[in-house]
Amino acid sequence: MAHAPDSVLLSVATVESGEGLAQHIRTGHHQFIADEPAARGGGDLGPAPYQLLMGSLGACTAITLKMYAERKKWDLGKLVVRLKLLREPAGERVERVLDCADTVTAEQRARLLEIAAKTPVTLTLSRALHIDTRFASAEPTG
Repeated sequence: MAHAPDSVLLSVATVESGEGLAQHIRTGHHQFIADEPAARGGGDLGPAPYQLLMGSLGACTAITLKMYAERKKWDLGKLVVRLKLLREPAGERVERVLDCADTVTAEQRARLLEIAAKTPVTLTLSRALHIDTRFASAEPTG
């Protein structure tokens, strides 16, 4: 896949279909499975795609906030990020709730909320994300 001269490659993943709705995902040297729950026709062998999306957003949020807090020498204690993806008449919306040590001040919490709004995955999801889709070969082989 060719990239525009000013583009930067951020991530690569390969997904191969497995049994039923299970999908085998490879990224870097990591491998895992995504699937749909049994109620949606899957085998529940792994998280569903929207669960992976929320997990990615939560992981990016936690990593970014922990890095920021370490630089500031703030003790967050155990940081927990809880996420819900909601579909509403106006569109999809994510509720993100942060939980950390009670010793984190109101001023620190306010700054952490500002930082959370600027994490890389947050920015990617909150912008209009353009997705180019094409087949690997120009013509079917059969």
